[in-house]
Amino acid sequence: MSDDLLLALETKLDRLILLCNRLQQENAELKARESQWQEERTRLIEKNELARSRVEAMIAHLKNLDN
Repeated sequence: MSDDLLLALETKLDRLILLCNRLQQENAELKARESQWQEERTRLIEKNELARSRVEAMIAHLKNLDN
């Protein structure tokens, strides 16, 4: 192989390495963000269930007041 071909190959490999590093970092950030969204989703579901049960309890209480 000529020096020019080796240099071109080395340049392409360096670019690929940089791209892989950037993609690994981006992937890690996306996984962290996904984890945060999942935690927030869980909290919101819990809050929604709590609110639903409170509303149901209030409705039951109001129905008992009518009787």
